[in-house]
Amino acid sequence: MKYDVIILGGGASGLSCALTLLSSRGRGWDWADNRKYLLFDTDRSDLNRAFLKNVPGLSPMTGKELLQRMRRQLEEWGGMELLQEEVVRVEKKGELYQVQSTSGKEFLGEFVVLASGFHSFKIEGLRVELVENPRSPKPGRVMIKHKDYEVERNLFVAGTLAGLSSHFTSCAGSGVEVAIEILSRFAGKRIVIHDVPEET
Repeated sequence: MKYDVIILGGGASGLSCALTLLSSRGRGWDWADNRKYLLFDTDRSDLNRAFLKNVPGLSPMTGKELLQRMRRQLEEWGGMELLQEEVVRVEKKGELYQVQSTSGKEFLGEFVVLASGFHSFKIEGLRVELVENPRSPKPGRVMIKHKDYEVERNLFVAGTLAGLSSHFTSCAGSGVEVAIEILSRFAGKRIVIHDVPEET
């Protein structure tokens, strides 16, 4: 099965990336509609253990509640396939990336977004440079070296794995930035996704 974008990780950055990609639909852009997206989420995001009181515009809530809200948003948009499996291998196959899950299933993607957190990175098949995350207050947290979130052509990293601090808004913002870059490449020009009220 071939997808336009495959996202590995269902935390702040992965879900924000997914929501931004989906929000490009239904705007009359022929390059945006009918895109196929896949998100791998094992529900192990650090947000599950968080209590958020300093997110702009958001009433205090648990990270688990926020994750549930974001997943509901994905369902409301539609068009994002979710798999609760872990990815064990990602390999470049010509112009596409081949992604293999723990069950042995294989998927092809034009773009891959690595958003699996900074605790470790054990996915085989990619030539990435792992270093210590300089913004983590705890030692042993990793990041993948990149330039403007791009590791190599059409392979992106987001969130703490991109070397950001583990604050929700930082990670969510990086997922949005990655999605905007991918959508701009689909469009063949620079675009930004803004939500505006529907005309009545």
